[in-house]
Amino acid sequence: MKTILIIDDDIQICTLLSNFLNKSGYETSYATTANKGLNYLKENKAQLVISDYRLPDINGAELLIKIKNQYEEIPVLIISGYSDVKVAVEVMKNGAFDFISKPFAPHDILPLIELAINGETAQQEISTVALPVKTELPDLLIEKNKLSEKLFDQIKLVAPTNYSVIIYGESGTGKESVAYNIHKESKRKNGPFIAVDCGALTKELAGSELFGHEKGSFTGAIQKKIGQFELANGGTLFLDEIGNLPYDTQVSLLRVIQERKIRMVGSEKETDIDVRIIVASNEKLSEITATGKFREDLYHRFNEFTIELLPLRKQGEEIMAFARLFLEQANKELSKNVAFSPEIENIFLDYDWPGNLREMKNVLKRCVLLAETFIIPELLPQDLLKQVNHSGIEIKRIKDKLPQDLNMKETALQAEYLQIIYVLQQVNFNKSKAARILKIDRKTLYNKIEAYDLLMLA
Repeated sequence: MKTILIIDDDIQICTLLSNFLNKSGYETSYATTANKGLNYLKENKAQLVISDYRLPDINGAELLIKIKNQYEEIPVLIISGYSDVKVAVEVMKNGAFDFISKPFAPHDILPLIELAINGETAQQEISTVALPVKTELPDLLIEKNKLSEKLFDQIKLVAPTNYSVIIYGESGTGKESVAYNIHKESKRKNGPFIAVDCGALTKELAGSELFGHEKGSFTGAIQKKIGQFELANGGTLFLDEIGNLPYDTQVSLLRVIQERKIRMVGSEKETDIDVRIIVASNEKLSEITATGKFREDLYHRFNEFTIELLPLRKQGEEIMAFARLFLEQANKELSKNVAFSPEIENIFLDYDWPGNLREMKNVLKRCVLLAETFIIPELLPQDLLKQVNHSGIEIKRIKDKLPQDLNMKETALQAEYLQIIYVLQQVNFNKSKAARILKIDRKTLYNKIEAYDLLMLA
């Protein structure tokens, strides 16, 4: 049986991957530091190493070099939660079989693992490495609640057209999932769906990633590379965080949209393309345009249809609909039958979910992994419990300190202090942000906090 060594300082990630790979017919071992991993390889054989990029002792790039110097035949997959094209280029140049961006589902990388272990040469050389893009496409719209029904209506309305779409929403609200559902409902559903994180596109490599390049067109371009536009030909190209696209690349992108032709970096030849573009942003493009960081003409090209996604904290009782969906998915993935304990619903409804749907999904995946029968509060992340413990309890504490027989002035003061607490909760007790929202200076806020014994919230 072939052995895979997993190197990651997150025990839960190691356990999750090990369990999945064991069920897929592989033996696994794991190490929590690079040095422990290297010591393992001195005594044991492994057909593949999967290593996190961020390790406590040395980074994944340094570890990769050490492994390749001593065990050249062992393929190495580098995984990272940081979608940085420079990191991807660095590790691929140093001999990594591939670079995988978190989050990912284990079954999504199984074909890559099989390819690496079978000893075939990786298709991506340094000049053709694909920009790390989000590979997870959760179907967040299965639950039939009022919010998802409205969203479905918008998707079904715009999908059959060839309109460009702007999707607005905070990070983690499911913008890529919505884009993918538009693609699935469109006439292009049999074509490719390509997702690109524009926030990871550097000024130097943006043109190459989007439009491709010819061999020798710049230092490091050792062979021809097909760009994301050409890969998406006949389908849909999703450009996430479009507001971060370098300004020079915006000019080239506008020309591509107008002429429906692309030109590789270093080439004189133009290629016809037929691509539908969907973009996403966590900021209003009209506001970015007003600052001069985003081209107005490009904004108007995209602004044919708009979808706005609410953050999870504003979805009220529907929060538990998503929680049940993610619990079902995690149970299926891990072959478990875990349920919520009675306390969980109130905790989930009180929490702000700053990471939105992505955060909830990851929380539940980890909880299901750790739970035996029920998800209990003790299995939840401490940061989540800390904020929830502030919520509700502190308002009662303040009410208990105020006189019971309040006149109009005292009632106004009570309302003011309860508002302060509410705002503090919304900004995770960041006093600078709270002061700006309340339109008072920090000194005044501190005085009010101290006067009503709120310093314990810090």
